[in-house]
Amino acid sequence: MPRSHWFRPPRHLLLLFLAVTVAPAAALSWLSWRLLAQDRALESQRIQERLEHAADLVCAALERCLSEVADQLPAFVPIAADALAVCFGPQDIEVRPSGRLPYYPSVPAAQEAPGAVFERGEMLEFQRRDYSGAIAAFRALTYSDDPRIRAGAFIRLGRNLRKAGRSREALAVYESLAQLGTTPVEGCPAELLARQARLAVLEELRQFSEVEREAASLHKDLQQGRWRLDRISYQSHLQEAERRLKARPDAEAGRREALVLASAVESLWERWQEIRRGDGNPRGRASYRAHDGSVLLIWNGSPERMVALAAGPRYIESAWRSAWQDHGVTLDLVDSGARSVFAKSIAPGQAQAVRPATDTGLPWTLRVASADPAADLAQLAARRRLLLAGLALTGVLLLLGGYFTARAITRELAVARLQSDFVSAVSHEFRTPLTSMRHLTELLDGGIVEEEGRRRQYYSALSHETMRLHRLVEGLLNFGRMEAGVLKYRFERLNAGDLVEEIVNEFREEGANNSHPIEVSAGPAVPALSADREALSRALWNLLDNAVKYSPNPTPVRIHLTREGKWIAISVRDEGLGIPAEEQKQIFKKFVRGAAAQASHVKGTGIGLTMVRQIVQAHGGKVHLGSRAGEGSTFTILLPAEDPTS
Repeated sequence: MPRSHWFRPPRHLLLLFLAVTVAPAAALSWLSWRLLAQDRALESQRIQERLEHAADLVCAALERCLSEVADQLPAFVPIAADALAVCFGPQDIEVRPSGRLPYYPSVPAAQEAPGAVFERGEMLEFQRRDYSGAIAAFRALTYSDDPRIRAGAFIRLGRNLRKAGRSREALAVYESLAQLGTTPVEGCPAELLARQARLAVLEELRQFSEVEREAASLHKDLQQGRWRLDRISYQSHLQEAERRLKARPDAEAGRREALVLASAVESLWERWQEIRRGDGNPRGRASYRAHDGSVLLIWNGSPERMVALAAGPRYIESAWRSAWQDHGVTLDLVDSGARSVFAKSIAPGQAQAVRPATDTGLPWTLRVASADPAADLAQLAARRRLLLAGLALTGVLLLLGGYFTARAITRELAVARLQSDFVSAVSHEFRTPLTSMRHLTELLDGGIVEEEGRRRQYYSALSHETMRLHRLVEGLLNFGRMEAGVLKYRFERLNAGDLVEEIVNEFREEGANNSHPIEVSAGPAVPALSADREALSRALWNLLDNAVKYSPNPTPVRIHLTREGKWIAISVRDEGLGIPAEEQKQIFKKFVRGAAAQASHVKGTGIGLTMVRQIVQAHGGKVHLGSRAGEGSTFTILLPAEDPTS
């Protein structure tokens, strides 16, 4: 049924049905949305409660770890690259493991050779400007057994050689000076001072490639803490090396960590000085940031001695990872500068529990989040999928039920409309012969018609209308029997050609006043068939009646009888209105009439073709329709031919 038929009157029934269907669907959708929102809120609350509990456990675990380290500090030796233990004493600073710092907060004063040893040579150099004599005096001192004297002699010898213009000899002297390593001279290790002097000589000799190579080597050794220097000396020598480099090399991650640790040790040194003055806390821990790196400081000291730990993010994560991983969470530490200690912080918007440093006493603010958010939401997602699947199934069932119910209602309404149209059409069909019969009867009964010829004419017309009315009544009765399935067919052997001729002649006599010529043709050797004469006659009569009613005058109606294989084909063709393709399947249904027929106000009941189809099917045959709008129609009845051998 076309969807446009659904919206024909009475529309209030369809609107009422839609309201009854849409309202529960809308309520179901709203309740579903509320249920999902509530489930999400409950799941979020459950996750938050778990994170809050995990945060408390992590805080307690970190507190235990920090306390254990503080207790073990005198013998504690960290193994991570970004951590070291420091011991401050009155005479020296001990770092474990050694060689981790590029510079130290304090360097013990080293005892150098007495100045009196070099008085004669310096007098020749500065007072008399006798560089040759000074060179001889200092060279003699280079053979001393005391390395401090040799170091002092080498540095002075090289200086005088440069003044005398003997730069290449000065390079060899500085090479000998470098062999004395950390021997103090002029407040620096002999090797460092010798390498700086070599760079100056190479610059004088314009050997820039050698300058670049040795400056890069010196820069690297300074960063790696080859010599024990204070911060000012370290920075001064580093700047001198960098000045001679074409491009300042980027510090590796390990070198940056060393600078962060050196700055942290300086901070610890200052804290010890406060303890020695009686102002500082002898035992504590803090988060310290320098060079864009964060360091954990733990110290335990007294005015005489202090031991401490300086530990970077890698140490914290590797040594204490179990403190939070055992609880299925990930941890982010925020230092006093509001910066994350770890490189990977918690994603913004992720559910988390926060413990400020002021509440926990830890050096950081703790942010705890789930290590696997997807796993936390898996249960919620499973419930949500189950709920959505149930709601979707309910919605589909509701929609399907509504669709089929609406379709059934509209079909019933359509059938009711068709039945109403049928009653109206039958009433009109009955009214015409009844009106004629009543008029003729009144004329004859009143004696108005006196001539015998006219009376016979009126009697004939009255008989014709009576037969027409009889045919209408019989057609309706037979249709009712067909619908009820109680119509009995009496099959007999019939000659198809004779039957068609007989029906055509009766139709011609019945419709003697119409102007449609009826042409009958037959193919050769049309066999007999087994059929109910009366029923088959009624089917052919209906086809002829439709062909005449829906064809303009004086177009012919053609009947052709032929054999097609095992079938006997009886075709009725007209040149009338034609039937559109979209209506050709509908017109065989009861009470259905084509749109063109209704628009042309052609009388009809809408059951003629239905009877044709039922009669033909009862005979084991079929009905075919070929038609195009405005070009006429051809109805073909196919009936099984009688087997001549039977």
